[in-house]
Amino acid sequence: MAKKAHPPIHPGEILLEEFLEPMELSQYRLAKDISVPARRINEIVHGKRGITADTALRLSRYFGTSERFWLNLQIRHDLEVEKQRLKGRLVREVTVLKEAG
Repeated sequence: MAKKAHPPIHPGEILLEEFLEPMELSQYRLAKDISVPARRINEIVHGKRGITADTALRLSRYFGTSERFWLNLQIRHDLEVEKQRLKGRLVREVTVLKEAG
């Protein structure tokens, strides 16, 4: 039986479900407290925008996490999206380097 691919989890989902909701913080309050436009937080939460280094630094300071936590969430998401998009193309399009000898 084939394994059904689940959509990758966007960092905005983590931000919303693991931080904003449990802490009863609004998107607007977070945006104001970290000095970014409210639209940025809204787009991240809705998966329409990724987490940049700037945003990761601000979130990490605010929540007491590491900036790598936020960037790793974004990188993991981006890699999973690309894996699903490319599927078998990598095998067909990229040859493996063979050592001389």
